[in-house]
Amino acid sequence: MAYTIPGVRVPGVPSPCNLGTDGWNSRARVSLFLKNKSNSRDCGMIFAGKSTDSGSQSSMATTSKKVLVPGTEDDELSSPTEELEISGDIESSEIERGLNVEDEENIVDLSSSEVITGEDPASVRLPDAYAERKAEGTSDSTYETISSESMRIRGKIIPPPGTGQRIYKIDPMLSSHRQHLDYRYDQYRKLHASIDKHEGGLEVFSRGYEKFGFVRSETGITYREWAPGAKSAALIGDFNNWNANADVMTCNEFGVWEIFLPNNADGSPAIPHGSYVKIRIDTPSGVKDSIPAWIKFSVQAPGEIPYNGIYYDPPEEDKHVFKHPRPKKPKSLRIYESHVGMSSKEPVINTYVNFRDEVLPRIKKLGYNAVQIMAIQEHSYYASFGYHVTNFFAPSSRFGTPDELKSLIDRAHELGLLVLMDIVHSHASNNTLDGLNMFDGTDACYFHSGSRGYHWIWWLDEYKFDGFRFDGVTSMMYTHHGLEVAFTGNYNEYFGFATDVDAVVYLMLVNDMIHGLFPEALSIGEDVSGMPAFCIPLKDGGIGFDYRLHMAIADKWIETLKKRDEDWKMGDIIHTLTNRRWMEKCVSYAESHDQALVGDKTIAFWLMDKDMYDFMALDRPSTPVIDRGIALHKMIRLITMGLGGEGYLNFMGNEFGHPEWIDFPRADQYLPNGEVIPGNGFSYDKCRRKFDLGDADYLRYRGLQEFDRAMQHLEETYGFMTSEHQYISKKDEGDRIIVFERDDLVFVFNFHWSCSYSDYQVGCLKPGKYKVVLNSDDSLFGGFNRISHDAEYFTFEGWHDERPRSFLIYAPSRTAVVYALVTDETEPVDVETGIIEA
Repeated sequence: MAYTIPGVRVPGVPSPCNLGTDGWNSRARVSLFLKNKSNSRDCGMIFAGKSTDSGSQSSMATTSKKVLVPGTEDDELSSPTEELEISGDIESSEIERGLNVEDEENIVDLSSSEVITGEDPASVRLPDAYAERKAEGTSDSTYETISSESMRIRGKIIPPPGTGQRIYKIDPMLSSHRQHLDYRYDQYRKLHASIDKHEGGLEVFSRGYEKFGFVRSETGITYREWAPGAKSAALIGDFNNWNANADVMTCNEFGVWEIFLPNNADGSPAIPHGSYVKIRIDTPSGVKDSIPAWIKFSVQAPGEIPYNGIYYDPPEEDKHVFKHPRPKKPKSLRIYESHVGMSSKEPVINTYVNFRDEVLPRIKKLGYNAVQIMAIQEHSYYASFGYHVTNFFAPSSRFGTPDELKSLIDRAHELGLLVLMDIVHSHASNNTLDGLNMFDGTDACYFHSGSRGYHWIWWLDEYKFDGFRFDGVTSMMYTHHGLEVAFTGNYNEYFGFATDVDAVVYLMLVNDMIHGLFPEALSIGEDVSGMPAFCIPLKDGGIGFDYRLHMAIADKWIETLKKRDEDWKMGDIIHTLTNRRWMEKCVSYAESHDQALVGDKTIAFWLMDKDMYDFMALDRPSTPVIDRGIALHKMIRLITMGLGGEGYLNFMGNEFGHPEWIDFPRADQYLPNGEVIPGNGFSYDKCRRKFDLGDADYLRYRGLQEFDRAMQHLEETYGFMTSEHQYISKKDEGDRIIVFERDDLVFVFNFHWSCSYSDYQVGCLKPGKYKVVLNSDDSLFGGFNRISHDAEYFTFEGWHDERPRSFLIYAPSRTAVVYALVTDETEPVDVETGIIEA
């Protein structure tokens, strides 16, 4: 979800080395950016928007080496000619950027030189249709223990940047914008060097959270807050009966307010664990009581709107101790996008504990290898989907305690799942009491030049998240914030006066810190513009993200679904799926949480609409609408995974075509013009996921879920998303047939609504015997069983569709079938029995 409204300013605080005490460097802090772009009060790291929040009632469950992929960091291409052998759209019949492809195989390399052939498949037993791969909970593909990781990053020196010149070899078209790009990289290198010189390096600079807020020591608690606009400040709370005269803070020359509270006589801390705390600030606009900016936990009392800061320091026996190392970063990334609060089958707010115990095993069983969790940072308005952040270092208390979140992540690691955090750094809540807005009475505290502590490092270190999906990156990189701009791919759109160089340099620093301190961590950027070099390593001159979300695909499917079947264009679909930048990895998705929200439609709803409510039971006849919808739902998802990128994402519930939209509990909204937007009476009925529908063997939803599971496990076995070889041999507008190769797999899609084809000739590269390894028409997946799984397909020599060999198949209407070459090394997996055939 991207919020793109006018006004981008970079917030700031002093670095931890500039507090002016304890012998720290008292030189002026490094100012990262010097621009205030508008009068809007934008917040966060670079905040590009916020909106009015209101309170909400809550109902809680039980608490408690080539195209697209850079290889390794040290990989080098032998020559510019080799690098640019294939570029642009990945197609056989139309190479769109004037590049010659003369090699016989027309191979498009999509990752490193290795191909996954069944490495570390599913780690839970797959009932009925799938074979047991290995015992649940094993974590043999780990790179270091939790304790050694924490020791390693302490004091780690992140090396200086490289020359940043390799991007011109990767894409010579960038040479015409060398002045802009070299200036950008020079600004980044200067910033990096300045931080090294004045702040002790990026690792030290990233640890503001260890100096600000509440810091416990053997002798007491130190509380520090940056509020340069304040006239006076005092720490108040339960512990001192909210007496503003009891614990008055002192201020240094940098606007840092501080107080030390010694332990009690019995050695206990002056502030008991769980105490309510606030800071009373005398500001130019009056006296206010605010939640500390660096608070680690905050709660909303029943019947109240503002949140309350909580001093969170549980006894050692109540703290979660991580037991399981992080899983190794996978070559193919399959993400299950989720939201803890709405993950219950019941109309309640779910908890970290229930998500850990009930949802994580489901995700693993489905075959995903990463879970992306939304709305982790505390947010005042539940219906904001977590995008109105109030406390950047506090996990949302709606779902449980910080230690319960840690136990969730630890369990995910035990299951071999990466945990990615949907992190908000481009906008925040405008609340003045429980957020950062007007924190010291001015709009220049956390809303201008500098960095506000790099809160993402806190989450990686303290909670052991494995990476981030960065929200709203497009709105940050351009002064127009992407509003009403149709990016055409012209490079002048990316490297001109509309580009916010400061914001781009900031993003480069973000990725430098993340990958420098946590080399296995993933960073995924939500960029719709297609910014060149977005996913090229920093040392080569890129911005340094690991993946870009391929946002255009979902839009294309919605556009297509609005048309009659007769008007679908095979070439148009292929173009959108493959239109991405060389050596830059993408995460593709047919739909995400955006399409599931009220006011929009999921793919299942576009396809089947109200028929879903009456005709999904297997004990009653289907309808043409349901038959069409089930068939196309499977085909759309498979072709998106097959061609869309090196990663794949699905929002929870959409794997089985969840029949309802998401509607958060909300009250009536009264607009300034007198218009009233009706609420839903704070109902949680549509703010949940009915997983039981996908599990019910008497409903057609089960078939969709089983197909999604088979799709994930097929990718796990063959690693086709990151295979070196991709070739699109057919996109027939008359037959409505699409054929392409990924590694040793041949994908055949027949989008025709009525025509089935016997003895249909399909081109391929390698000779031998092929067998069906995935068939969307299987009855297990709600199909009509028109394809035999026992059939063997032998190739014969002779060119067809520019392929040296071919074989004959039966292609039923509205089906997708995947054929695998039977080899000695990798035998196909029968999707019905899960048995690897000899």
